[in-house]
Amino acid sequence: MKLLTALALAFTLAAAAQAAPAPVAVTGAWSRPAVAGTNGVGYMTLANRGETTEALVAVESPLAARVEMHATSMDGGVMSMARLDRVVVPAGSRVAFAPGAYHLMLIGLTRTVKVGDQIPATLTFASGAKLKTSFTVAMGPAAATMDHMHP
Repeated sequence: MKLLTALALAFTLAAAAQAAPAPVAVTGAWSRPAVAGTNGVGYMTLANRGETTEALVAVESPLAARVEMHATSMDGGVMSMARLDRVVVPAGSRVAFAPGAYHLMLIGLTRTVKVGDQIPATLTFASGAKLKTSFTVAMGPAAATMDHMHP
């Protein structure tokens, strides 16, 4: 009987640990329209409500063959993108994924996404926390209007 009680307690604690909310919240998640077979983009703001630094280390979406994190930069008038393995979100801070800054590349879209569609995604953090979100497909501001949001 003690073994069964111990097993039940262990399963309860494991379930509670998995259900623990991620310390990071997503706001303003959106994407642009894109055609199946091409690449899409994901923008959002991550807000770390926790007391420790967190890092986004992976993103998955059932509508993309893979999702990569990128940073855009300007050097000598030439814009370039660099793939990132992680994006750090300091405790009590926000990090913007926006045109001309950090962004997600939704590579190999499995279907066309139009204004009003939702693109589901799961964000994975270095702590092991996972956060499900959805990107609303919309027309958004151009990169030139978002210069103040560079990482």
